[in-house]
Amino acid sequence: MSTIFTKIAKGEIPSYKVAENEDYYAFLDIAPMAKGHTLVIPKHVENDYIFGLDEQTYMGLCAFARKVAEAIKAAVPCSRVGVAVLGMEVPHTHIHLVPLMTEGDMDFRKKKLELSQEEFAEIASSIYNEYVKIQ
Repeated sequence: MSTIFTKIAKGEIPSYKVAENEDYYAFLDIAPMAKGHTLVIPKHVENDYIFGLDEQTYMGLCAFARKVAEAIKAAVPCSRVGVAVLGMEVPHTHIHLVPLMTEGDMDFRKKKLELSQEEFAEIASSIYNEYVKIQ
């Protein structure tokens, strides 16, 4: 099954990459709730429901997301990094990592930020550089 996220992970569609390894890919959400809002995906997935993943893929995705969250916290001013798994909008398992100052920062109904390409690139670079440090 090929999804927009599969195409992003393959480089067929451009993205603001913040982290990557052989099995997982993390990139900035282009309709972010906060600066640094990142999506974390398995590169190869046959299931769009996180709890439908095999245990190895699920555990690997969570471990990868944890490292990405650490990089976000180091790169983006925030109190915490929130995590959400909804999976309704794109049929590809994905985790939202959102820098938070308050719980209200993670309201999916609120108006999304509009950032320039330069802002996205700068944020992605900052998170990527922190991710590389923790490897």
